[in-house]
This record gives sequence, structure tokens and C-alpha cells, in this order.
Amino acid sequence: MSDNSSGILLDSTLRGQAAQSVEPGLNGLPCVPGEVDIFLSSPPEAVCKALRRLTGEFMVLGAAGKMGLHVCLMLRQALDRMGDTRRVIAVSRFSNPKARDEFEGYGIHTAQCDLCQPDQLEGLEEIENIIFMAGAKFGTADQPWLLKQMNEDMPAMVADRFSRSRITAFSTGCVYSFQPVNSGGSTEASETEPVGAYAQSCLGREMAFRRVASTMGTRVALIRLNYSVEFRYGVPVDLVSKILSDTPIDITMGHANIIWQRDAVAHSILAHELANTSPFIINVTGPETHRVRDLAEELGRRLGRKPKFIGKEAETAWISDASLSHRLFGNPTTSINDMLRWTALWQTAQLPTLNKPTGFEKRDGNF
Repeated sequence: MSDNSSGILLDSTLRGQAAQSVEPGLNGLPCVPGEVDIFLSSPPEAVCKALRRLTGEFMVLGAAGKMGLHVCLMLRQALDRMGDTRRVIAVSRFSNPKARDEFEGYGIHTAQCDLCQPDQLEGLEEIENIIFMAGAKFGTADQPWLLKQMNEDMPAMVADRFSRSRITAFSTGCVYSFQPVNSGGSTEASETEPVGAYAQSCLGREMAFRRVASTMGTRVALIRLNYSVEFRYGVPVDLVSKILSDTPIDITMGHANIIWQRDAVAHSILAHELANTSPFIINVTGPETHRVRDLAEELGRRLGRKPKFIGKEAETAWISDASLSHRLFGNPTTSINDMLRWTALWQTAQLPTLNKPTGFEKRDGNF
């Protein structure tokens, strides 16, 4: 059980190790900016082995979100490495045609579909492996009807439509209650006591897939993810943005879990193999509970700027214990030092971000 409540210990030894590493990308990044998505989707051998054991093709629903391309691309790269021609199909409304072109440019098949429309949903192929990533979060605080439609009603229709498939559905660690910051966080056995309308709707999403598992014998895995981050998005990016703009950082929500996107994608794909009629539930995040102040101060040191803070650290936070996933799938391969170093280097090079704040500092659950 992870119980590092004080966060990272960025001592001189770790800093020295980070400084000595030599990498091929721009200004010390691990890849050139134009190959970021390939880098974030490079499959570990464990994913290739899992795909060899799984039968059938793959369909990713809601693929145009922040993580969907990397899920599709890791599947595609793993299959290609094995010489396997099974299709990976990305499903989205694809309101931006360039996004669809990007998927197809990587050899990923696409299907345009509004999952809320029953006729379009029924028109999708019957596929053995479904990864469900669709839903709504940001901008929904004053739109409860949208949360219900996107996070409860639509997943229920999807669950019924693909009840004969193996389904992995993405959820969130927000379905748990706040935990003491020195507790190690909620385990998969912890009670689900969501704070706020968004988290409550995510629990409704889980119930949709639990229902088909119990009534139709559908094999289901539920991914309770906490803060997957990469160069362009995530808690470190939010902190850097505030540091560079001289905006005070609210540390009331003073602790968080984070995991590098490649590790989160790999663990989620590996969980798919464990989908069961008694739904397999897994927390996916990093091994430490990080103190937000520590993260910000280290990023500030790397940027040559001093962060400002407001608020008082609460004694509880939305944190999860992901030790089960680490036992099953191995520890995440990307260290917190690399995450912070790469985020700072990316911003120093003035490379683009997704400009989508996580809202990690919110304690009312209204996003």
C-alpha cells in the first residue's frame, strides 16, 4: 500500500542523475516534438504478450479525447510489431476532420458515430473487444442533464449494444470519497462515495456496465484512473502555467496521484485481458501521493521562477492506492523526476499544450 504522503524527495542525488541523462529530443526531451504521440504509445512487451492471448479486433469508443489516440496507437503498434493485421477502430463524432485524418495516418481505422444516437450506435460493427472512453466532465457543473446523458444514459445504451463483447470502460478515482493524505488512498475495496455531480455520474456509468455483466454475462473491466499526464496536459502542466503567469496556486487540495500517459495506457490495456462477468475493477495511477507544493516548487526551480501559493492544505484529498495494478502489471516505468523535467523542458521550448486544465484543485466535484 502506497503511503508516501510527503510526496517526492527531490534531493541532490536525484537531481544529479536527472542532469546526467542524455536524450535525443529537443533540449533534452525524450523524443522530438513531432513524434510525441508515437513515444507516448510505445507498447511494452507485456502489452504485446496480452494481445497475442486475446482474440478478435478492437474498437475504441470516444477515441478523440485526450487519451484515446494513445490507446488506439499502442494497440496498433503492438499488433504491427507482431505482424498481426487485426484492425483497431477509433470511433468518435470526429467534429474536427483533421483528427480523423490523424488516426488514419497511423493505420487506425475510423468510424464516425454519435454514441447518443441509437441508430448510429446500432450501425457500428460487432467487435469482440470494446474500450469505452466516451463521457463528459468539463463545463458540466451547471448542466446536470448533459452529465446524465453522456455519463449514464449513453453508456447504458453502449453496454446493451456490445453486451456480447469484452468491455473495458474508463472511470475515475473521483468515485471514491476523500481520503487522509497519509493513508495511501482508496483501494478497489473502498466504498464509493462520490463528491459532486460529475463523480456521481461516473458511478452511474460504472453501474451501466455492471448491469450487463450481471444480467448478460458480459466480461467487464473498470479503470479508475487518477491523473494521467503527458508533455501537453496534466497536473504538472497546470502548475507550470500558473508559475509562468505568476498566478497563485491553490493548495487546498494539497495532494494528488499522477501517472505518465504511456504507463496509464499500458496498464489499462493489460486490464482488458482480466475483464470478467464479476467486473474487474482496477485503480490506475502512480505509486506515490505527491504534495502539490513540492511539485510546484521543483517545477519552479527548473523554470527559474518562484511559485506563489494560496490556501491551506486540507487533511484529505482524492487519492488512490494503485498497488494492485503495480503487482499485476509492474510499476510505472516513468519516474516523477522525468515527468517534471520533461514538462519544464516542453514549456521552456514554448511548445504547444492542449490548454485543458485538469481542475485538480477543485474539492466540490463541480467541473
